[in-house]
Amino acid sequence: MAVNSPLPVAADLKPVAGIDIGFAQAGIKKPNRKDVLVMTLAATATVAGVFTKNRFCAAPVQVSKANLAAVTAGGAPIRALVVNTGNANAGTGESGLAKAHETCAALAKLLGCEPQQVLPFSTGVILEPLPVEKIVAGLPAAIANLKQDNWFNAAEAIMTTDTQPKAASRTVTIGGHTVTMTGISKGAGMIKPNMATMLGYLAFDAKVAQPVLDQLVRHAADQSFNCITIDGDTSTNDSFMLIATGAGNLEVDDVASPHYAVLRDAVTDIARNLAQQIIRDGEGATKFITITVEEGSSVDECRRIAYSIAHSPLVKTAFFASDPNLGRILAAIGYAGVDDLDVSKLDMYLDDVWVAKNGGRNPDYQEADGQRVMKQSEITVRVTLGRGDAAATVWTCDLSHEYVTINADYRS
Repeated sequence: MAVNSPLPVAADLKPVAGIDIGFAQAGIKKPNRKDVLVMTLAATATVAGVFTKNRFCAAPVQVSKANLAAVTAGGAPIRALVVNTGNANAGTGESGLAKAHETCAALAKLLGCEPQQVLPFSTGVILEPLPVEKIVAGLPAAIANLKQDNWFNAAEAIMTTDTQPKAASRTVTIGGHTVTMTGISKGAGMIKPNMATMLGYLAFDAKVAQPVLDQLVRHAADQSFNCITIDGDTSTNDSFMLIATGAGNLEVDDVASPHYAVLRDAVTDIARNLAQQIIRDGEGATKFITITVEEGSSVDECRRIAYSIAHSPLVKTAFFASDPNLGRILAAIGYAGVDDLDVSKLDMYLDDVWVAKNGGRNPDYQEADGQRVMKQSEITVRVTLGRGDAAATVWTCDLSHEYVTINADYRS
């Protein structure tokens, strides 16, 4: 079960004008489960995305990046997205690329657009041939149930080892115009920034120029999906897509627009919500952990230290055991690669408990206080470096026996 993350309510997920969603049960890996998702977009829509930095990026990632680049170069706009779960189509070479293109061509034919106007996405097992014939066979059913209020079904259709669907929705008023935004994400393991083994799709009904949306998606990702880690692994298929359908009245054509900052903050807020839902549903997770590093000389070094703590198996297993073996955190800070770090200026807190002072154990620290915090399901680790004004926050979870079980049995 996800840590303090209630199941989304289908009725609370607001339809977004300009995007229709359909799904199918294609039997890609298991029978009788939603595993193909189709999203169709209004002609007014603009689309931007960020993708994994894994050099072994999956075939659909390569195709989606190329098709988005074609739009930027003056090509026809993106009209549809297609997602399959159960197979990553990664590590599949030229055959995998051909099957990703075949998926795009099949959907384009049914929708009456060009294959380059379709973005494909896949998630699941790596190094397995994509059963493209099953995906193609499922497309008519997905198209048949296209509708605006299918967001909950969409969230279910992209799950792999997730224990529950992940979705969020909100409306904001910007410049007197109501903007509706709804998003879904998936991911539970192999999570590490740049991006994570995650898929994320966030749509809203404003009109946003392509260059503005390109900047907006990078900002939102940097403050959300690039601030999470479960196990330190970077997947081959990570993708976060931002869709401005253009069906509403708000128009933002410049980052200098007075409305851009408001839209940016709203989009980033919901993206952060979706990212944190991934961590709360981490494979085998029992605790949600916030790690904040402050008073650094740069954001980069603050993040480097935060991720060093968040990735440490010794730290994560201590959290699972509720064991205040907090010297493990200091060790992780020390090997984070900040070579000129003066540890004599460093303080560390566990929620309200001052654990380390001036680089050593706080004389007033009592292990019973640390034990109290470690037993909580939500914990904050705060580190102050005493060397500047920069700060960074990342979110992670503990590492449990169940994580090993899930990943040992993943292909069975």
